[in-house]
Amino acid sequence: MKLAVIYDSKTGNTRQAAEWIAAGMTGVEGVEASAFAIDAVDEAFVKESRGVVIGSPAYAALMTPDMRAWLMGAGRLGLAGKLGGAFATEQYTHGGGEMVIQSILTNELVFGMLCYSGGGSCGRPVIHMGPIGVNGNVEAHNRLENYEEYFRVFGERFAAKAKELFGA
Repeated sequence: MKLAVIYDSKTGNTRQAAEWIAAGMTGVEGVEASAFAIDAVDEAFVKESRGVVIGSPAYAALMTPDMRAWLMGAGRLGLAGKLGGAFATEQYTHGGGEMVIQSILTNELVFGMLCYSGGGSCGRPVIHMGPIGVNGNVEAHNRLENYEEYFRVFGERFAAKAKELFGA
């Protein structure tokens, strides 16, 4: 089963988070996952994918303008019926990552996607709507690596749910 992670990244942090999610996905037997920047999406791969996770850095508490523009044209990828997920990165704690995730999930619902949330049902770490990572660009005490487990676990859980819903 193919799963895709699509992201916009300005400093490399969101790209790293996307790669961690894809690595978590490929840890599930029978799953092939790839991460793509919005300017290098393998459309054939995405069309064959049963699930798509979309991520953006927080930009003034919103997804980036580039991600928003990309999403407005994403209908051509046949997203309806696929499992959807979202993630975000932010420069500082409380930088708007939750709002980014909500806006991505809203777009996925409009496309007719099924939106994934393990919530508290999967135990710890609890990831309600999607993982958020804070990098050390602004806050010296934060490092994106501190959040690696959340992104990998989210990828594993997303892949397991996709297999449950769509079969191997």
